[in-house]
Amino acid sequence: MTSLDTRTARTRRRAELLDELVALVLAEGFASFTLDDLARRLHCSKSTLYGIAASKEQLVVSAVKRFFQTATAAVESRIASTGDHRERISAYLLAVAEQLQPASPAFFADLAAFAPAREIYERNTRAAAGRVQQLVGEGVAAGTVRPVHASFVGVAVAQVMAAIHRGDVLTATGMDDAAAYRELADLVVAGIAPR
Repeated sequence: MTSLDTRTARTRRRAELLDELVALVLAEGFASFTLDDLARRLHCSKSTLYGIAASKEQLVVSAVKRFFQTATAAVESRIASTGDHRERISAYLLAVAEQLQPASPAFFADLAAFAPAREIYERNTRAAAGRVQQLVGEGVAAGTVRPVHASFVGVAVAQVMAAIHRGDVLTATGMDDAAAYRELADLVVAGIAPR
């Protein structure tokens, strides 16, 4: 095996481990795990984990980044083939809900309590709200949605997304994040429908 083959195999193994770590932290959260726990659960050595990140905290940040990168790519892929702007907005928010579905309450609680991971979630939430604003603006320009103020819709979506993230929606309604995003999609699409 050449050194290039060895590097490629190591890179592939790291990517696989990171994906396994993402699945684990989505299902169970991450605050209670030690590096020893993670190595045992992922069937690898601690030194292998150190090959991904220098500490448990950095490993968590890497996993959260990986989750949102993968989720963003899946969401964008979902809307790429959708036609009408209202359908694209609905598909976008529903795809966000679908991507968040595997995330457990433990994951969101740990995310909220760990500032570096929380910032990644908040940054992705802002980007998602901006993307909805962009889609609304495009729909207004194309005449496929009623002439609403796209920036206002974006701000409103950002506020609801922030309330979802903070747990306000769960507390007030009992809806988890994914269900709340589905309701948000219905609300936005109904609000921008031509009259």
